[in-house]
Amino acid sequence: MSWIKDREEFKQAALSSARAITRDKELNGSSQASSRPPTSKQISLNHPPRSSAQVSAWRGESDFQTFWHSLHKETSELKMPKLARDFFAELELSRVEMVGGSDFPGAKSNIQNYLETEAKKNIDNKAPALNPLAVNLWLKKINGENLPQNSAELVSSFLQASPVNLSDIGNQLIESQDSQSKFQSAALSLLKDLELMHEAPSQGGEEANENQETIQDDQSAMEDSDEESQDGAETQTMESQAEGQVDEENGELEEAQVPIDSTSIDEEIDLTRNFDEELDQTIHEDYQIFTSQFDEVVNAIDLATPEETQRLRQQLDQLISPHQTTIGKLANRLQRLLQAQQNRSWHYNLEEGLLDTAQLHRIISRPGDPLSFKQESESKFKDTVVSLLIDSSGSMRGRSMTLAAICGDIIGSTLERCYVKTELLGFTTKHWKGGDSRKAWVNQGSPPNPGRLNDLRHIVFKSADDNFRRARKSFGIMLREGLLKENVDGEALAWAHQRLAKRTEERKILIVISDGAPVDDSTLSTNHSNFLDNHLRQMIDSIENQSNVELLAIGIGHDVTKYYEKSITINRAEELAEALLEKLTELFNN
Repeated sequence: MSWIKDREEFKQAALSSARAITRDKELNGSSQASSRPPTSKQISLNHPPRSSAQVSAWRGESDFQTFWHSLHKETSELKMPKLARDFFAELELSRVEMVGGSDFPGAKSNIQNYLETEAKKNIDNKAPALNPLAVNLWLKKINGENLPQNSAELVSSFLQASPVNLSDIGNQLIESQDSQSKFQSAALSLLKDLELMHEAPSQGGEEANENQETIQDDQSAMEDSDEESQDGAETQTMESQAEGQVDEENGELEEAQVPIDSTSIDEEIDLTRNFDEELDQTIHEDYQIFTSQFDEVVNAIDLATPEETQRLRQQLDQLISPHQTTIGKLANRLQRLLQAQQNRSWHYNLEEGLLDTAQLHRIISRPGDPLSFKQESESKFKDTVVSLLIDSSGSMRGRSMTLAAICGDIIGSTLERCYVKTELLGFTTKHWKGGDSRKAWVNQGSPPNPGRLNDLRHIVFKSADDNFRRARKSFGIMLREGLLKENVDGEALAWAHQRLAKRTEERKILIVISDGAPVDDSTLSTNHSNFLDNHLRQMIDSIENQSNVELLAIGIGHDVTKYYEKSITINRAEELAEALLEKLTELFNN
């Protein structure tokens, strides 16, 4: 158990290092998965890995965020296509990583190990040769870095796919790396060389030539901007903090890879129509699915070997262990609430009904009195089924997924004790960045606005009719690193609703456990930016207003009230008991 304590201290040390480099004493850490570029003012820090060989890559994830906060100055967002914007952001990330790494060799090594793991994911998932990470690594190679195997392979594919020779513009980028404005001007020229600026703009309506004129105007303004204050800030920020950097062992953080089959989805999810005959037939007419051929619904137990399933269950038990007191209080209070509603009452001294055997002594003591009968009053507690739908995407990795797994285990076990049928579901995708669906789209000539463009994976951890004790051994699979990819919330919500709609119980409750908005890079890069978000809102509105299924959301570290009418937010396991009890009490008392 000492290593668990040391890992928490190590996490705090990493945050302290980030505060020292950024000179921001108020800089806070977050358990949310990091994004490139960072989208918040916090440092996203997952729990440190158990293997020391993986520590360097883990540190690299926090180091690139630290350099971004230190060396990047926010500027007005330029209008450009989604893919071009991703390249532009990754080039800026490469710049701050190179500038920061020149003063902090330890951090430079950490970032290199982190990017190597990301390169491996790109290769395993057969990402396009012209992809943002590749341009980041290409620039580092131009800068003289010796790239590891996967990173070098990604750069080689990138250069082969490039439509022009990039040597001159690469040197120009390296020479201007100390000035953000000059660097970004050169970056815009690179995007034009890569023919990324001619695509349709991400914010609908503008023609390509109008977009080009806007970029040129912004580029000229950027070249004329005053750079002295930024350069001075960069110099001050990167003073001799290198002594505080920890030298970690080099190692590759290998994401566990789930063996993936090509089983087709075993339940039809047709969201070009509505999911319920009683709902409005036109609400989803704007939502399209390019193909559902590669989607699947899979039992969680099939995603891991028996040995791994047992290990992950033990890991989840260890994570739950510190919160047993909190969990016990919640379980007991909720159980008393439900049992109070399920208690049966009797009416006595009636002329008909069941014979009241407790009053049989009156036959002897008062022979003239009539027999006493009783009748049972009708219970107000409806036959109920509860479905827990858990976001199993990459943004939930770490503390968020731990909290979600704890929620599922607590709610499920408590409701089962009260004879309330419960099922536990998860949703993610089979691949990063599109998988077989995107390949099919490319093979068909990449038609515009294809709709949802990824392979869905919907997971059944426990069905409503499964025995809870036998099924809960698979709950630990939620923590499996290789399982967590992207999330299409709207379709997952429809799938869970369809399952509930088939149940015979009188009352049906759907509880969604998530950390925020739907994210699928392949879909969002080929459709308008609110494509998935709008569909999720439509699905929620349909269920909340036109369905007999009651909907509740639990936000893990994020406020989800902008989506769900009934919701709570949980940031720490200690908050779990009161927050859950309040909402579940409200639900079951209605």
